[in-house]
Amino acid sequence: MTIRLDYLKHADPEPLTALSGLSGYLHECGIDPALLLLIELRASQLNGCAYCVDMHTKDLEALGEDRARGYLLATWREANVYTEAERAALAWTEVLTKLHAAGDLQPEYEELAKHFSAKQMVRITLGVVAINGWNRLSVAFGRDAGAYKPGDLTPIFSKSLQKLRS
Repeated sequence: MTIRLDYLKHADPEPLTALSGLSGYLHECGIDPALLLLIELRASQLNGCAYCVDMHTKDLEALGEDRARGYLLATWREANVYTEAERAALAWTEVLTKLHAAGDLQPEYEELAKHFSAKQMVRITLGVVAINGWNRLSVAFGRDAGAYKPGDLTPIFSKSLQKLRS
C-alpha cells in the first residue's frame, strides 16, 4: 500500500490519545484477549485494512492461539474452531461494521445477550467502535503491513490510558 499521509505525525494528539486510550482500556477491562483480537481481526478483514489484519493475526499467534483461528476467521460460520459466544460476538462485529447493510440488529443482539452480560456487550461494542476507527484511519491514509511485531503498540495504549485517567 502507498502511504498517503503519516496521520500519526500530523494529527492533533488529543483525538489519537483518546482513541489509543479506548484501545488500552479494552485490552485491560476484562474482555477475553482472544475474543477481542478476533473482533479486531474480523472487522479489519471486512474493512480491508491490511495493516490491522497483519497486526491482529500476529497478536493472536503471540497469545498462543491456534493459527487456524486466525486464518479461518473469514469463514467463521463454516469453521468449527469458534465457541458459540465467539460466534455471537463475530456476528455482532459484522453487523456493526456493515451498518449500511445491516437492517434489523435484533437477532444478533439477542444472540449476543445469551452469552454476555450488559457490561460485556457494551465493552464488545466499544471494541468494534475502536477498531473501525483505527481501520478507517489506516485505510484512508495508508499504513504498510508486515512490519508490526506483537506488543509494539502496548506502550502507546498504556500511556494514553494513563494520560486520560489523570
